[in-house]
Amino acid sequence: MRVTVDGALPVAGVDEVGRGPLAGPVVACAVILRTPIEGLADSKALPAAERRRLALLLQDQAVVALGAASVAEIDRLNIFHASMLAMRRAVCRLKIRPVQVLVDGNRVPPGLDLPAEAVVKGDALVDCIAAASIVAKVVRDRAMARLALRWPGYGLERHAGYPTAFHRQALRELGPTPHHRRGFKGVLPLDDALDAVLDDEASGVLA
Repeated sequence: MRVTVDGALPVAGVDEVGRGPLAGPVVACAVILRTPIEGLADSKALPAAERRRLALLLQDQAVVALGAASVAEIDRLNIFHASMLAMRRAVCRLKIRPVQVLVDGNRVPPGLDLPAEAVVKGDALVDCIAAASIVAKVVRDRAMARLALRWPGYGLERHAGYPTAFHRQALRELGPTPHHRRGFKGVLPLDDALDAVLDDEASGVLA
């Protein structure tokens, strides 16, 4: 059963994408729905074209903010704390201060100065969280496709950095890029790699 939050009260849904990949940032999104939007669902359950359509609609009709944690931050903090950081950044960048924050999962990012609640499987149950999951995935997928242009041969545009057989084989043959998470199993360390920092505003990505 889905939950639609009353648009009269600014409640923000928050979700992140990119905990499991071997490469790229973790991207989070916070969304306040102004009006109900049909078709919202867990981003993983939607076709790519539908995710892109809904992301554009949300950009136009909702309050949307993005946050990210770079590969350098993931390696330094670990993926859990980097994910919390990305979600906190997204909430802090909302142009409207919400009265409550609903976060997908079972943990609330520390340091929020707002009432917050974790909702297990929230991206399948709460519209504003589903909206956040959709935008976060579209933004991250676009960012990984852009990285693929700079680092061909890894298939980043196809698997977005997840540990597919193709990706693992490319790592064995080509070695890791500066955008690979050196602390993750399956990624060889880079002695002289530069820290990779993606623009966590992701401005214009949805255009």
